[in-house]
Amino acid sequence: MELYELTVHELQELLAGGITSSAEIVKSVLARIDAVEDQVKSFITVTREQALDKARQVDAQGSYQGLAGIPMGLKDNICTRGVKTTCASRMLADFIPPYESTVSRRLDQQGSVLVGKLNMDEFAMGSSTENSAFFATRNPWDLTKVPGGSSGGSAAAVAAGQIPFSLGSDTGGSIRQPAAYCGVVGMKPTYGRVSRWGVVAYASSLDQVGVLSKDVRDNAMIMQIIAGHDPLDSNCVDLAVPDYVAGLDGSVRGMRIAYPREYFGVGVNESVRDLVMQALKKYQELGAIVEEASLPHSEYALPAYYLLGPAEASANLACFDGVRFGCRDNTAENVVDMFSGTRDHGFGDEVKRRIMLGTFALSSGYYDAYYLNALKVRRLIANDFTKVFNDYDIIIAPTTPTTAFGLGEQRGDLLTIYMNDVLTVPVNMAGLPGISIPCGFTGGLPVGMQIIGKAFDEATVYKAAYAFEQNTDFHTIKPQLGVR
Repeated sequence: MELYELTVHELQELLAGGITSSAEIVKSVLARIDAVEDQVKSFITVTREQALDKARQVDAQGSYQGLAGIPMGLKDNICTRGVKTTCASRMLADFIPPYESTVSRRLDQQGSVLVGKLNMDEFAMGSSTENSAFFATRNPWDLTKVPGGSSGGSAAAVAAGQIPFSLGSDTGGSIRQPAAYCGVVGMKPTYGRVSRWGVVAYASSLDQVGVLSKDVRDNAMIMQIIAGHDPLDSNCVDLAVPDYVAGLDGSVRGMRIAYPREYFGVGVNESVRDLVMQALKKYQELGAIVEEASLPHSEYALPAYYLLGPAEASANLACFDGVRFGCRDNTAENVVDMFSGTRDHGFGDEVKRRIMLGTFALSSGYYDAYYLNALKVRRLIANDFTKVFNDYDIIIAPTTPTTAFGLGEQRGDLLTIYMNDVLTVPVNMAGLPGISIPCGFTGGLPVGMQIIGKAFDEATVYKAAYAFEQNTDFHTIKPQLGVR
């Protein structure tokens, strides 16, 4: 196998054994990017020379502890000192942060090598990565399909072998949905488990940074590094981070698993439903107890999300006005026109749509009817999960109702494209951890299974995901891009 095809833990073994070097790994990854990037279009920025320099520095030290020498990519809303961070928007097309996000700093301190910034839906608003201001990313399994979003570039790059792992952000499913569409592992941790400092905000009470990887072991290892208290983020909880990798023993005997009937009903493709049910049978064979449960308020999660998320976005994105942040309309004759022109040129249609929706929901006379009621629904959704977790260890459901849809297929149908997040949004509303892992294929496209855990119990989620992965081979099947 080529170096770019290996997992993080396989690369670590080669480095520790003196069989390869970080420079050789980075060169292999960069060659892979050169070979397939025209097809996949995962990267907004490739930091070629910076990556090679960092790899040589690691090699010169002669020690490969942790992630030292391992290449990776970051979603382009994660700020990187001296490297462009665009949020896939014209508004920030030339923005070079003077500071480093907490998550990227922790990876850098481990010696991990940044090879580039990854495409996304503009300001993380979308489910297909077609809302990027620059170009649409394609699904490596079928280049006519979307990779999902908004972390589509992060998922596609891992699936295509362009990087061993990446970081993304998840507000309503933006890690798990593209992970499902691209056949990789994607974890959204508990809200507050990972620092959001230095990550450009969409909806602050929902956003969470997470990991996309080739297998569960890699994912757990990287989460171990980026998780943990950060005084720069007031919502980042000061709670000990368990050793996730040590808990991967492959056993689920006696584990109690619920599958919510609401997640297997109307709108969920029959093939997707069948594959997840087959996965539940596998868990039973492994000694787990599997029973049906109910999350009755899940049907209200999506409409509530599209009030709360845009409301927070309208506030968070107010700073992009051409004065504090963002490009500037220099043709305007007065300040008001400058603000208006800047935002009209800088933001794409979907961002404008969500800002307007959020501003309306917060406006006088509508706050109680819309925003306040959405907050009440959010509490009911969280209560549903709490009740189920009184009796069960984890919840399993499909990650998405369907497999990846065609590029351009849903661009004119907003309600349909918003429905792609119907099974992932409730997890964000409740602030819980959730992982998507491959559980089969239909029509040549991967299907994702979502495992949801109790707050701050990522360890059990990883344990269950690893047990399934070790007893199936779906994670070993890779897309054929016609290039070796």
